[in-house]
Amino acid sequence: MQGSEEVSTFIGVSEVCSIMGCSKATAYRIMKQLNEQLQKAGKITLHGKVNRRFFMQKIGADADV
Repeated sequence: MQGSEEVSTFIGVSEVCSIMGCSKATAYRIMKQLNEQLQKAGKITLHGKVNRRFFMQKIGADADV
């Protein structure tokens, strides 16, 4: 992938804030809710991160931001 940036599988609080236009506290709350859904589905999650594809799907975004 020469000349292009690699997109991470997970996004952090600052990127959630940027996409949603919300505070860090709200972003952490959203990420916690999404990670709880993933855990119930048997997925492994990371505190302070959320799966990019799952997040984008849940907010109704058609393409990655």
